[in-house]
Amino acid sequence: MEIVILIIVLALVFDFYNGMNDAANSIATIVSTRVLTPLQAVVWAASFNFIAAFIFGVHVATTIGTGIVDLNIVDNFVVLSGLVGAILLTASATHLGLPISVSHAIIGGYGGAALIKAGFGGLIISGYTKVVIFIFLAPIIGMVMALIFSIITMWIVKDMNPRKVDKHFRHLQLVSAAIYSLSHGSNDAQKTIGIITVALFTNGVLGSTFYIPAWVVILSYGFIALGTLIGGWKVIKTLGMRVTKLTPFGGFSAETSAGLTIIWATLLGVPVSTTHTITGSIIGVGSIKGFSAVRWGVARNILWAWVLTIPLSAVFAMGTYKLATYIVSFF
Repeated sequence: MEIVILIIVLALVFDFYNGMNDAANSIATIVSTRVLTPLQAVVWAASFNFIAAFIFGVHVATTIGTGIVDLNIVDNFVVLSGLVGAILLTASATHLGLPISVSHAIIGGYGGAALIKAGFGGLIISGYTKVVIFIFLAPIIGMVMALIFSIITMWIVKDMNPRKVDKHFRHLQLVSAAIYSLSHGSNDAQKTIGIITVALFTNGVLGSTFYIPAWVVILSYGFIALGTLIGGWKVIKTLGMRVTKLTPFGGFSAETSAGLTIIWATLLGVPVSTTHTITGSIIGVGSIKGFSAVRWGVARNILWAWVLTIPLSAVFAMGTYKLATYIVSFF
C-alpha cells in the first residue's frame, strides 16, 4: 500500500507542475493585455480550473487509464517511472520558461516505462496514433479558429469607436479566460486522474472493474488549480509577451477559439495539448496583423520543445524504470 501512496503523491506533484507550466496558457493573454494583474489572473484561472471538475465527464481520464498502455503489463514500476519521467521534464521546462505540452510529457513517460518493460506490445498503438495526430491538429485547429473568429469579430465591430471596442473586449476577455481555464482544467487534470486510477486498479484497490473514484477527481482538479495559482511566471512571459503583442480583442479571440477547441476534444475523450492549442491560437491572432507581427524565432524554440517532449520524457522514464528495478533486485 505504501507504493500506491507514493504513486499518488508523485501524480499530484506532476499535477501541480502541470498547473504551473500551463498557468501560462490560462493567463498569459489576459495578463499581457493588462485586463487583470498577474495575481488576479491566476486566482481567476485557478477557480475555473477547479470548477471544471463539476461540469465535464472523465472521458480523457478513461483514455489515459485504458487507451494508451495495455493494463496487463502495468505494474507499480511502470506507473512510478512514467510519473518520474514526466515530472523531470515538466519541472525542467517550467523553470527554463518553456511552455511544453505537459499532456505529452505524461503520455511519453508512461509509454516509455511500458516500452522498456514489454516492448511495443505493451503500447496500444491506436491510442498513441490519436495523440500523435492531435499534436499536429490541435495547434492548426486553434490557429484556423482564431483567424476565423478574429475576422468575424473584426467585421462585427468595424464601424464602432476603437475605444469602445477596447473597453467591451476588456470585459469580454474575462469570459474568454474563464472558458479557456475551464477547458484547460477539464482536459489536463484528467491525465492525473487517469494515472492515479490505473495505480489503484492494478493494485486491486478498485476491485475487478475499472472506474474513477470521486475523491481522485476532486484531488486532481484541486492540485492543478493550486499549481495554476502559484504560476510558472517565466513560461507566462514567454507565451504572453514574447510570441506576439496582444490587444484585449486578440486575447479574447485566442482564448475563446482555443477553449472551444479543447472542450470539443475533451468531450471526444482525446488528451490534447492545451499548450499547442493556445499557442496556435495566439499565432493565428498575431497573423491577422501580418506574419511579421509574430516572433517566429520564439515560436521555433517552442516548437522544438514540443517535438522533444514525448521522446525525452520517455527516455527519463526508461532510465528510472531500469534504475528502480535494479535497486529492488538487491532486496
